[in-house]
Amino acid sequence: MSSTDFVSVLRSCAPYVHAHNGRVFVIAFGGEAAEHPGFDQLIYDIALLQSLGTKLVLVHGVRPQIDQRLRSQGLEPRFVNRLRVTDRLALDCVKSAAGSLRMDIEARLSTSLASTPMGGARIRVAAGNWITARPVGVRDGVDFLFTGEVRRVDVDSIRQVLDQERIALLSPVGYSPTGEIFNVRAEDVATATATALGADKLVFVTPSSPDRWRSADSTGDAGQLSAPEAEQLLADSTLDGVDRVYLAAALAATRGGVKRVHLVGQDADGALLRELYTRDGVGLMIYSDADYEATRDATIEDVGGVLALIEPLEQQGVLVPRSREQLELDIQHFNVIVRDGMAIACCALFPFPQNQMGELACVAVHPDYQRAGRAGALLKRVEAEARALGLRQLFSLTTHTPHWFIEHGFRKGSIDELPMQKQRLYNYQRNSLVLVKDL
Repeated sequence: MSSTDFVSVLRSCAPYVHAHNGRVFVIAFGGEAAEHPGFDQLIYDIALLQSLGTKLVLVHGVRPQIDQRLRSQGLEPRFVNRLRVTDRLALDCVKSAAGSLRMDIEARLSTSLASTPMGGARIRVAAGNWITARPVGVRDGVDFLFTGEVRRVDVDSIRQVLDQERIALLSPVGYSPTGEIFNVRAEDVATATATALGADKLVFVTPSSPDRWRSADSTGDAGQLSAPEAEQLLADSTLDGVDRVYLAAALAATRGGVKRVHLVGQDADGALLRELYTRDGVGLMIYSDADYEATRDATIEDVGGVLALIEPLEQQGVLVPRSREQLELDIQHFNVIVRDGMAIACCALFPFPQNQMGELACVAVHPDYQRAGRAGALLKRVEAEARALGLRQLFSLTTHTPHWFIEHGFRKGSIDELPMQKQRLYNYQRNSLVLVKDL
């Protein structure tokens, strides 16, 4: 990577560094991640997140480690509906596997060798009996014995750890008030903890990449689903068992108040950082906050974002150049679509009430988000606004995109149809086409 590329990448990450600073993230990964060749890199990336100011809660699973211990004793793991039946011998394996992996994670996070990405890091980790569990009991005639479900999360103790700038580390184990130990699914621990803490994000590092869940288009929407869209995906019978577990856990978290849940494959190097520090990520994000992408009236704070959208088109001659000062004066006429804080589309409506007409101007969509109907959505918004103002027609002047307007109900008009004020300002050198739409 050249020095210019490095600076560009670093600058593009800056908004997320600021946005994530001080935020609580719950990151969950299964025991498969611990056996993956890239586990050290995942730990390095988690340490970097801590160094960038995020407050981290880690939840690890131990399913393959438990299975290995059972088989080494000549026992076969038993699952019913993807839930382990934990007898006394299996519970001993749970305790051994969870304790061993927890210490292994703590050891890796304690690394500070200068020859590694952990060089100079002083990561402090704390673990505790923060999960109160109860037995799953008997379901469909099957007694799950020492398999448990989360009853309560000790939020106060975890927050104390986070306030001390430590990483809170949770194993998939819960304790009862009577002193019993229960094996609890890591996904359930992560979901319950994120919900109880009111975490800003819940991230699942999954054994396989969720790329197959991403749409094949190139509009920038490939890796995002609203919670209702994810509910529909969960109803898809083609999802395999592992996918369904993670997707169900993600949706449970959104229903519990977590606004954004990310599913990131463990195979791609740096996937965790790329998902959290780039606008469209590399995994699948499920969001329940309506503000993730919103269409609204522009404000003075949007001037910079609108300029960034229209300046490339001005340079190409698609739009007539306008100064920042003029845009500030006109900003109340603009509508914008904002995605995760960035303006990705805009347009303006300039009314001519004496002619019962309005000009649709400055239609622009960021290149990464085109071909997804956003310009059409803005047009519908403008049409409703125009009708509310008592306007009967919309017109637009264009030199490059007449077909888009015609496809959306405009017809070719003449200069004589324009309001007199626009006729006087018409630039015959540009020779713009006049498009008119009856409302």
